[in-house]
Amino acid sequence: MKDFEISRRRFGYLVAGVAASTMMPFSLRAAAASKSSAVAATFPGNWEDAYRTVITPVMQKEGYGLTIAPVMAQDQLAKTLASPGRPPYDTLLMSPGQTTIAVEKDLIQKIDPARLKNWALLDPSFQGEYGPTVTIEVNGIAYNPDLVPRPKGYRDLFENPAYKGLVSWTGFESNTAVMAYTEIAKIFGSGAQDMQAVFDLFKKHPEQLKAIVDSTNHQMTLFQQGEIAVFMCSTNNVARLKSLGMNAEFVHPETGSPAAPVNIHLTKGAANLDAAYAYMDAAISQSVQQQLMQPPTDMFPTNRTVALTPAIAAYLTRDQIKTLVYPDWAAINKNRDSWIRQFDTLVAG
Repeated sequence: MKDFEISRRRFGYLVAGVAASTMMPFSLRAAAASKSSAVAATFPGNWEDAYRTVITPVMQKEGYGLTIAPVMAQDQLAKTLASPGRPPYDTLLMSPGQTTIAVEKDLIQKIDPARLKNWALLDPSFQGEYGPTVTIEVNGIAYNPDLVPRPKGYRDLFENPAYKGLVSWTGFESNTAVMAYTEIAKIFGSGAQDMQAVFDLFKKHPEQLKAIVDSTNHQMTLFQQGEIAVFMCSTNNVARLKSLGMNAEFVHPETGSPAAPVNIHLTKGAANLDAAYAYMDAAISQSVQQQLMQPPTDMFPTNRTVALTPAIAAYLTRDQIKTLVYPDWAAINKNRDSWIRQFDTLVAG
């Protein structure tokens, strides 16, 4: 699954940067003006392609149009915040880090489950009051077995010389990275928020700072080129590498795999409620989730009537869901800007 990177150094800075460009392209405004069409913000890349290819035809059969707007989660927040009362999207696609902010800023509204005919097919843990969970991102460690041994967890990456110079990290703008860092803080510090322990760990192992890049996409490129052998990722990143013919494996860290549910949210003031609900319902339907479970998207289905493929089950079974680690995003969001600054200073030397 795609890493949810923050595309600017500060959310506040990002808001200021988009304030002057809050007008949507005419095509999206035109779609939003139609009561039979929804404008859905979706992550760029695999998500955009999959949702446009798989969900759009379903919507058309139901008599609705669907405009897919590829936007990273943090940009969705900023653009919606910059258009109070007139949201640029009918729905947002987010994981808990951004959802927490969206609720605090009053950008999304609670949904009416009675309007979703597939609602009852979701496990209760995926029935969010602000919208359904369409998949769950499971994070861990990717490694190349041709170059390094299978790591047991995060501790190995710092203490086993077999990984020296072959591990890549990203900054605190990345949700995947920050989830890994909160777990590392538990191992080497006093708890998930003890990020000073993580900074001290990097100071003790400066070789780990040599392969820090800006995104998981960048790491995947380095992995394919053989310049790195290990990086923090989701199961979907590994599935993508495998589909490209790479020898890549996924490891659930021995301390637990951090996870992030991905939800569709209804924006406050959405103009096209009927179409927005139809879109939500399509996204959690059996037929759509069966298709999205296939390569190269490999999304874990939250509709419990969907039987897992062997490839998906190799990463995560339904019984394993309860063992996943869910970070405290309210605490993370409170400290994140400070962590970004400290980490950037550390990397800059």
